[in-house]
Amino acid sequence: MKRKHQRTLEAIFARPVSGNVQWRDIEALFVELGAEVSEREGSRVAVVLFDEVRVFHRPHPSPSTDKGAVASIRKWLKQHRVSP
Repeated sequence: MKRKHQRTLEAIFARPVSGNVQWRDIEALFVELGAEVSEREGSRVAVVLFDEVRVFHRPHPSPSTDKGAVASIRKWLKQHRVSP
């Protein structure tokens, strides 16, 4: 895994939950982990990873992902034993 993706993973697992994680970095991490990312209606993005489909809201106008979404992503990755 590239260092950039490792840093994103560390930011996702940081305590307290960070509100400064860029959505494009999270999307790139998903792709690195083997996910299929596709656009949905509005600002939604479907992520197929671990044989599951999760739908996330792409943040706008700010590129930073909100803390709730970061916590949700952390929980999902932790369930599948992905950690920094």
